[in-house]
Amino acid sequence: MNVFVKLNINSFVHRMKTPILYLSFIVLFSYNCTSQNTSRRYLPLTVVQYQDNVNTPFSANEMFQLTEVYGSSLEKEILSRPNRVLWMKNLLRNRVLIENRPDPKDQKKCPLLSEVPLFDAFVSTLTRDSIFNSQKFNPLKYSFPFYARGEHMYRVDGTDYFILVKSQHSRIDKR
Repeated sequence: MNVFVKLNINSFVHRMKTPILYLSFIVLFSYNCTSQNTSRRYLPLTVVQYQDNVNTPFSANEMFQLTEVYGSSLEKEILSRPNRVLWMKNLLRNRVLIENRPDPKDQKKCPLLSEVPLFDAFVSTLTRDSIFNSQKFNPLKYSFPFYARGEHMYRVDGTDYFILVKSQHSRIDKR
């Protein structure tokens, strides 16, 4: 005895369209709600505080560093904008530290200075220094993460010198 059951697939699909559509919306909506609640939360940024040393004019060395990197655009990009002048003074005077750490216990593994790209957006002929001189080092020549939340450290290739770039949101030690 052969019994064939004829299924009408078209009517089944037609009847299930609406419930499947509703179910899809519910799943999508609930996923969207949970993804918003589980996203990584950052602590609010602190207001940038400037030390008193940003109130004095740029030194001759700082002007040389700025001119080397910004060239003919220096006036337009920095000097004519008071907030950028303040930011640059803070960066050059307080946020970039160069430390000599000859003791291997004081050294930590970090990116090399040669791995940091040059910031040559304004002066296309900008080049790296062939010999590192901590007194003449220009941090503006490099695309360091100046706006990052945390501190970043770089090692000068083949030396015991380390460059520490502090966050602009670091607290100022009042001594």
